Amino acid sequence: MDGRALLHAYLIDGSGGAKSLNREEVFRWQQEDGLLWLHFDYTAPETAQWIINDEQIDEISRESLLSEETRPRTTTINNTLLLALRGVNLNPGADPEDMIAIRLWADQHRIVTTVKRNLLSIADLIDFFKQGVGPTNSAEFICGLADRLTHRMNQTIENIEDRLADMEEKVLAVGTAQLRQELSSIRRDSIVLRRYLAPQREAMIRLSAEKISWLGETERFRLKETTDQLIRYIEDLDSIKDRATILHEELVSNLSEQMNNRMYVLSLAAAVFLPLGFLTGLFGINVGGIPGSESKMAFPLFVALLFGLAIVLIILFKNKKWL
Repeated sequence: MDGRALLHAYLIDGSGGAKSLNREEVFRWQQEDGLLWLHFDYTAPETAQWIINDEQIDEISRESLLSEETRPRTTTINNTLLLALRGVNLNPGADPEDMIAIRLWADQHRIVTTVKRNLLSIADLIDFFKQGVGPTNSAEFICGLADRLTHRMNQTIENIEDRLADMEEKVLAVGTAQLRQELSSIRRDSIVLRRYLAPQREAMIRLSAEKISWLGETERFRLKETTDQLIRYIEDLDSIKDRATILHEELVSNLSEQMNNRMYVLSLAAAVFLPLGFLTGLFGINVGGIPGSESKMAFPLFVALLFGLAIVLIILFKNKKWL
């Protein structure tokens, strides 16, 4: 098994710390040595070979650990836990809404996690181990992972809320067509995040209720707290979506009002120039008998008539409060 498959291997000492293991030390590990955590890239061929050949992992869990696509889920099999969760993608240059899936199989003595891309929540746990404040057993590891995945969503959701608040100010100040694309992006981000987090909420609720011997009441309480936080984030996303919908309606209303005002001005201009155009067209026909065709004063008098008619129309529109 090369480094591309096994990303991290730690022997958890039960006191908040962990020792990094190499390949040979992983194969020499025994249950009495302590809790073992193995973190794999499931796209590497060596990962599939290792998991398929592991007799302790059941067939359903093997498929889930190696699956390209999976929904958040919680499953218990013979006192082992199979968990699939998602976290926001906070890697440089990535879209946070492009969620990263992590699969976890655990019993009382060993934890196996698989991912495709780097997940900062995993880096958080490793930092906790280096500081000596990491999880001490499988149950605490699962609680810590769920907590970090949920905590990392906070900044992303706050950024969406800040973008929406900024959009609300712009729309209320002056609604423009350029804002519609940004508003659509906010709505899309909130909808995508909620679509991913809704099944994760169900998985977390089931996880806190599962009857596993090594999952104590303290860990169940922590999981419920994490679930409550996740539910609050989902409610925030629902609120963002509703606010974005109302804001979109306001934006459409503003744009429609601007368009109506422009059309109103054009209609008034057309109403003024329509009789003037009729008269100029009538007197412009090239046939005999046109009044004033032989008089040098006919043209100035005709222009004065047009100006006078325009002034009368404008006064009429003002009296009717059309202007």
